Amino acid sequence: MPMIDMPDFAGELLDEFRARRTSRVNTPVIQPAEPFLDMAGEDLRRRIFLTESETGASLCLRPEFTIPVCLRHIETATGTPKRYSYLGEVFRQRREGANEFYQAGIEDLGDTDIAAADARAVSDAIGILTRLLPGRKLTVTLGDQQVFEAVVAALGLPLGWQKRLVQAFGDIAQLEALLQSLVSPKPMTGLDARVAGLLATGEEKVLVDYIDSVMEDTGYSTNASRSPQEIARRLREKLALAATRLPDESFELLKQFLSLQAPLSQASQTLAEFADKAKLKLQAALSAFDARVAALANGGVDLDTITYGAAFGRPLDYYTGLVFEVSVQGEGAVLAGGGRFDRLMTLLGAKDKIPAVGFSLWLDRIEAVRAKP
Repeated sequence: MPMIDMPDFAGELLDEFRARRTSRVNTPVIQPAEPFLDMAGEDLRRRIFLTESETGASLCLRPEFTIPVCLRHIETATGTPKRYSYLGEVFRQRREGANEFYQAGIEDLGDTDIAAADARAVSDAIGILTRLLPGRKLTVTLGDQQVFEAVVAALGLPLGWQKRLVQAFGDIAQLEALLQSLVSPKPMTGLDARVAGLLATGEEKVLVDYIDSVMEDTGYSTNASRSPQEIARRLREKLALAATRLPDESFELLKQFLSLQAPLSQASQTLAEFADKAKLKLQAALSAFDARVAALANGGVDLDTITYGAAFGRPLDYYTGLVFEVSVQGEGAVLAGGGRFDRLMTLLGAKDKIPAVGFSLWLDRIEAVRAKP
């Protein structure tokens, strides 16, 4: 039984889901914790309510629906394309508001027309909120992780640094700290003197044997942790990354890119001008971006009501392309948010690559807006 009351507009919401030909799905409140800890991102990881099964398996109260819906799709071996909708409680620690609240949303799995599916997700979120909040002016902020990844790759950074920057996408403070460490690299500290010496001389076998002996002496099981070879490899990677310096020109280009902001009607031109001036090859990412803009326009969405921000992202690690949020103009609360997560299905165990996009609605926040005069 639910511990909190269902919002009074739940019926309208379910009508909207039916009109969009989605299949309503529910998932267990108790979920395996590992997928969320591995794939959801640092912000959500800090807020999860963890517990254990009788056998010691790590479990958690359902903190969101995207991962559970995807796991259910894989377990039931349902074919694609498939559109799921959900409405239920989620549990996460929050600075403001209850730790238990309702979320609803749509997950669109398997549509290979990426631009059309992206446009549909944004359009559906706007359409549903327009019905639930008649007369309220909505604002949409849109970003694109694929474009950011293309810019970072075009600058020729080592793959390790590319991964770090991509994981920080959307967190301006973290991105700035990483960029500063790239401009002014600092040597690794805190290393065992013996390990530091072996890394410097490149004596691989001696390093692995030494790590193995330390693990044995301190009681670490190689079955329960990384192997000595893996630890040695990661230490070499960290040493190489710590010594990497981003040229001043590349640093300025990244700063310029992250400062880009424009109405979506002008965003394609803004990005094309940046790529041309910076002499960066971004054709594939920009072509996909342009196709989405065209699909939104063809679907009747007013592009001037959407703001593109090059630095805009969302705090979940599984996003791969489109990211967006919807609010009421003049108010800070995010009422809907979502994006594309094409890698998530295979990471969760799907045998084939399944393109995916979706969004969630924060029902307690929508209820608060509806209560205002």
